[in-house]
Amino acid sequence: QVQLVESGGGLVQAGGSLRLACAASGDAASRVALGWFRQAPGKEREFVAVISWSGANTFYSDSVKGRFTISRDNAKNTVYLQMNSLKPEDTAVYYCAADRTYNIFRQDYDYWGQGTQVTVSS
Repeated sequence: QVQLVESGGGLVQAGGSLRLACAASGDAASRVALGWFRQAPGKEREFVAVISWSGANTFYSDSVKGRFTISRDNAKNTVYLQMNSLKPEDTAVYYCAADRTYNIFRQDYDYWGQGTQVTVSS
């Protein structure tokens, strides 16, 4: 079992930055891949970024590549999403998710956080 709690969302102007954090707990927390997904109003939840359990591998969606950076601190069982050069289209609820395998497929993730709202004003 893995429990996930996100933090760090908020309101920011276009071009600004935010850092999201997701604290993982549970007996498998240090042995899972951790991903970020987002869901805008009226849209499906979409993949944003993923990091392997060791932190050695990362992968990003094309829409955020070069602007967002995912990282993790296994000593703290926490994953971060540094978001720079934010755009209004980045506005969404951002979810942290955990899975035993390193993948980008929403349906494969077993554990989800409650989500944190990110709003980017133009």
